[in-house]
Amino acid sequence: MTTLDIISDPICPWCYIGKAKLDHALEAAPDHQFEVNWKPFQLNPDMPAKGMDRREYLEWKFGGREGAIRVYGQIAKAAEETGLDIAFDKIKRTPNTLNAHRVILWARVEGKQSQAVSQLFHRYFREGQDISDIDVLVDVAITVGMNGEMIRRLLEGESDLAETIAEDKKAREMGVQGVPCFIIGASYAVNGAQNTETWANIIAEITEKSKA
Repeated sequence: MTTLDIISDPICPWCYIGKAKLDHALEAAPDHQFEVNWKPFQLNPDMPAKGMDRREYLEWKFGGREGAIRVYGQIAKAAEETGLDIAFDKIKRTPNTLNAHRVILWARVEGKQSQAVSQLFHRYFREGQDISDIDVLVDVAITVGMNGEMIRRLLEGESDLAETIAEDKKAREMGVQGVPCFIIGASYAVNGAQNTETWANIIAEITEKSKA
């Protein structure tokens, strides 16, 4: 198998789009050689624990209302072309994602990481839920078949908090400045939401090499 480490943040719309494009390629090649692992990256590492008002955040990040409208217009178009529906109007707050990343980490132990990531994207981009809220995160865990009571206890403490922060820091030290970033075979990086066709070619090349 070839590792595919995906450095991502569950509030990153390009990560949502990138996952959808990758998933289409993986579904079309069920014999693919990828072992997929999701790694943490906080787009906003200094975000307050309770997040902040969405409109205020966007105008701050993109230099005003017009900048935010321009950027998110491009995102909405890319999402639609990928077959995704993003309900931007439902998103009222931009959350701190540290706890969401902890849930993703624990989901890996149970082989449910991709399902957990999909749920987080869905809750945030389709339902406008606050994915920093412990109740929301516990429900995400339950939905993908994890033990909700255990996840609640872990989230209320500091289990794997330092590890998650360290993984984020490691990505930055590797030179990652934006996400999604895909690390193939711990050897080379593919940045951005690549087209399904690009992934299909990469998968075919790796599969062919595995048969040599």
